Amino acid sequence: MDQMQEVTILLAEDSPTDAEITKRALKKIGLTNKVIWVVNGQEALDYLLRAGTYANRASDEPKLILLDLKMPKVDGLEVLQTIKSLDATKHIPVVMLTSSAEEQDIVKSYQLGVNSYLVKPVEFDRFVEEVAKAGCYWTIMNKTPLMM
Repeated sequence: MDQMQEVTILLAEDSPTDAEITKRALKKIGLTNKVIWVVNGQEALDYLLRAGTYANRASDEPKLILLDLKMPKVDGLEVLQTIKSLDATKHIPVVMLTSSAEEQDIVKSYQLGVNSYLVKPVEFDRFVEEVAKAGCYWTIMNKTPLMM
């Protein structure tokens, strides 16, 4: 990639190791300027809804949400359901990035409006590659309306 992209990505991931790998993968393709990492579903909702510690955050919305399924406080499915039910956030692409390959989780995620469902590869290099591809597609290649 020739130039760095200035986009905000919300990363909702309770594993510090997986969050670090994800951030490395995004850095590999030049998407590092604004990766907001939250460690549970409640923090993700607070960020998106400008509540709690994020009540006064800047108004720039994430261009992509990378969402883990199994998180403390509020799980990924509940976060997804809220995101896709609100006019202010339903247009933001959500990629479920999880270790669960269970059919019921995949089906439920799509029923709730997930844009993509990726199972985290166990191997480090494949994990980095998959996240980099998803980040590139959803933040650079995918076209969304300027105004929603």
